[in-house]
Amino acid sequence: MKFHLPLTVRKADPERQQIFGWASVVEQGGRAIIDKQGDIIPVEELENAAYDFVLYSRQHGEMHERIGTGELIESMVFTVEKQAALGIDLGQVGWWVGFHVADPATWAAHKTGALPEFSIGGEAEPEEV
Repeated sequence: MKFHLPLTVRKADPERQQIFGWASVVEQGGRAIIDKQGDIIPVEELENAAYDFVLYSRQHGEMHERIGTGELIESMVFTVEKQAALGIDLGQVGWWVGFHVADPATWAAHKTGALPEFSIGGEAEPEEV
């Protein structure tokens, strides 16, 4: 099963062509999030996907069509355990990312608001819950 979860870009640094935000939020207030496709992503699977992305891809893309429009510059999966170790409580569990957007057309689309969200894509074996 494929999933796409768009989440709003939270911060942009126009001088450096950088964008930051949640790639995926899988829990809020201790409860699992059901995404737009009706799926629940377990925290462990989100961590695995994030680590694979950091190890093997790191590429920014545009709407799952064009890959290589930028590169990953920041990544952290904020699990409950990591938040406790940091002495913070965000009230949610998710994957925070930052990208440098090198492609001029893609950067222009981010600046105008035409690309206001992150959208992760992936494949999974569905399990009944």
